[in-house]
Amino acid sequence: MPQDEPPERLELVEERLEVGKRAVARGRVVVRARVETREEVAEVDLTREEVSVERVPVGRPVEAPPPVREEDGVLIVPVLEERLVVTTELVLKEEIRITKRSRTEHVREPVTLRSERAEVERLEGRGPDRPVTQEGDPVDG
Repeated sequence: MPQDEPPERLELVEERLEVGKRAVARGRVVVRARVETREEVAEVDLTREEVSVERVPVGRPVEAPPPVREEDGVLIVPVLEERLVVTTELVLKEEIRITKRSRTEHVREPVTLRSERAEVERLEGRGPDRPVTQEGDPVDG
């Protein structure tokens, strides 16, 4: 081999694999909420209490005010007055008797109720050649 000639070179070639990812829109979902109303009848049993008041004259002197008391479901409230005699005396003038009764009545009342329904609509996906941004929107381009 003569000295003037450069030595021959052999170039080696190597293939390398690079793997990457990109987001592709495969479809979208649209959700709509709508309010529906409907009429219904609410039924309930209501209890109402009523009282009756009866005044019973007594007219007898007492030493001290009698207490409020209850007899056979009747509340008795003493009513006192002072009368001027030579001395004052405490006289039980009357008693107020209060009787409580309960009654039940059935009530039907129309009411309006509302409810929401969600409608989900799936849209067609886009092909793999349309990249997607980070927010998920397709990049137009």
